[in-house]
Amino acid sequence: MEGAAITSKIKVLIVDDSALVREILARGLAMDPGIEVVGTAADPYAARDKIVFLKPDVLTLDIEMPKMDGVEFLKKLMPQYPLPVVVVSALTKKGAAITLEALEAGAVEIVTKPSTDISRNLNAMLADLREKVKLAAATNVSAWKKNKKIETGELKINKKALAESTDKVIAIGASTGGTEAIRKILKAFPATMPGVVIVQHMPAGFTSHFAASLNDTCQMEVREAENGDRIMPGRVLIARGDIHLEVHRSGGVYIVRLEDGEKVCGHRPSVEVLFNSIAKFVGSNAIGVMLTGMGSDGAAGMLEMRKAGARTMAQDEATSIVFGMPKVAFEKGGAERLVALGDIPAAIIDLLEVSA
Repeated sequence: MEGAAITSKIKVLIVDDSALVREILARGLAMDPGIEVVGTAADPYAARDKIVFLKPDVLTLDIEMPKMDGVEFLKKLMPQYPLPVVVVSALTKKGAAITLEALEAGAVEIVTKPSTDISRNLNAMLADLREKVKLAAATNVSAWKKNKKIETGELKINKKALAESTDKVIAIGASTGGTEAIRKILKAFPATMPGVVIVQHMPAGFTSHFAASLNDTCQMEVREAENGDRIMPGRVLIARGDIHLEVHRSGGVYIVRLEDGEKVCGHRPSVEVLFNSIAKFVGSNAIGVMLTGMGSDGAAGMLEMRKAGARTMAQDEATSIVFGMPKVAFEKGGAERLVALGDIPAAIIDLLEVSA
């Protein structure tokens, strides 16, 4: 496990205003011999004192609480006491919107509370929570603090080169810590950038809110992908949660296709599926970017992209919340080089200008 000692248990503090939920989460986490619940708290004020005293490795946090909501708590906690946080959220419109704010404030993973057939779905949710706690324990929270200070600023852009790159496709894959990395990159892009397709590991029900929040702050149009959507300059398409996204060529244009299918590399949507389709149908017209995330999803696909003539890069270790996916992509030869998060937008622009 990256970032955590294998011989020691992961110490978890549970923060939730419901005594019943605290008990359920504590029992569910205790089922894993590698996890130890060291305490629970009913609100952020109690949590603050217990964090200092118990020194947990990971915090699970309900975000809709009285006295102080989870987002406000994170904004106060993270600058002073950076800690891996797993948000335990209700899958509601309000819950999804607040969860995205929590990710922006420093949370690294999301687990959704079951809203229907609770007795049947509870075990699945607790299994997901155990997995996400392990992922969170391996994160580099100091990178979050460092990345918060990154300002990409005004990019020097060759407008003629961009005008000649209308047939280009930029493909981005990301997982843990990726939402804010994606936000920083897209905010730096001008409205005239070539089309962008993104797979970010995220539960179903959150990607539409993620796309909408990006659309509010970026110059490019950002939206959740629909089957048959055309990839075109000025547009960013985000893969839907729990559905694979592939890129295909239709006549003289590129379109996206959404497929259910089995999980690939343990994920749906999978970066592997996206990158393999890019290698097959886009080839040398593509630029691939692998961002922060646990595991190896997309590494083999990025290598296929590079073999097909695409230009590629991966986020470096210092700015990655989890240096897993970028590391494997680089070590397997898929990523040509490692680039700091703040330098990625300019690196993409440089590749577009070289190929124009």
